[in-house]
Amino acid sequence: MIQLESVTKRYGDTLAVNALTMAVADGEVCVLIGPSGCGKTTTLRMINRLVEATTGRILINGEDARRSRPELLRRTIGYAIQSVGLFPHMTVEQNIAVVPSILGWDHSRITRRVQDLLQLVGLDAPTYMSKYPAQLSGGEAQRVGVARALAADPPILLMDEPFGAVDPLTRERLQQQFLGIQEKLKKTVVLVTHDLDEAVRLADRVAVMKEGQLVQYDTPEALLSTPADSFVRSFVGADRALKRISRIAVTTLMKPAGSLRRVETGFSGEVPHSQRYAWVIDDAGRLLGWVDTHREHEDESFYQIDTADIEHLTVPESASAREALSRMLGQGVRSIPVIDSSQHLLGEVTLRDIEEVTAE
Repeated sequence: MIQLESVTKRYGDTLAVNALTMAVADGEVCVLIGPSGCGKTTTLRMINRLVEATTGRILINGEDARRSRPELLRRTIGYAIQSVGLFPHMTVEQNIAVVPSILGWDHSRITRRVQDLLQLVGLDAPTYMSKYPAQLSGGEAQRVGVARALAADPPILLMDEPFGAVDPLTRERLQQQFLGIQEKLKKTVVLVTHDLDEAVRLADRVAVMKEGQLVQYDTPEALLSTPADSFVRSFVGADRALKRISRIAVTTLMKPAGSLRRVETGFSGEVPHSQRYAWVIDDAGRLLGWVDTHREHEDESFYQIDTADIEHLTVPESASAREALSRMLGQGVRSIPVIDSSQHLLGEVTLRDIEEVTAE
């Protein structure tokens, strides 16, 4: 657990953080958000003592952080930043291995750890271990930065706008991957962002700051449904209902999908006649595409599967209702299939399903 007790930071006459008191529970993702200059990054840096608090206490698992030497404290806290900060003269493997090497891990243990972490962040270890930062895309570099922050298996992870320097699509994928990693590792995370959608999507609790002070510290659902004051209400915006569906998993709305199984002679299975389009799966249940059931069965075109980009016409089981809505609107469809990581068809979500939860 991380506890901040009346933590204040002054720079001369400037009050960057003012008597901040809050707690982050073990395994929880806390997101700090607010206007530029509100003290978010300063707060983050005070936790690992890159910046020293002027007054107040920061407790890590009940121990005053000031009682630990800063360099020893930082070895137990992972740190990932927007600009990544990878060492350009080191390979990906060497970058990830920095802290384990300082801790004296043996070579074989470090190699296994690097390989495991690259797999965890979705990068092929044999392909990426020997690459240099200049050979990576922005999204790849961000993933390596997260892997490096996790290298020594720290219980706490600090992240300063870690997904801010990439395009929106890559950012969405990185956020999704972060949620998957957090589901497995259950780290205690403090993350800074200026993006409310990102905060709502990733956080267990959101800390809204203004001029160095904590204005509201709440769950995303409570923040959106009951803003503490006019500032928070204005900050979260008028489309609070739309933001709220970012917290709803598609699996909670998902229903069985009418599908046909591809066989040598055509298709097996039945779908309601009222359903014009049917998803087509293989023997293993993997999605292959779809067919128009209103085509005549005698017409050879009936057996031609439409196989447009599956990635853009589906959502993963880890997606939110908002992602499903965005994908439907983008593709001009009223339902969208949900698949797992191996493209097995799990079900589908319809526009009506999403309309019903937004109306609640």
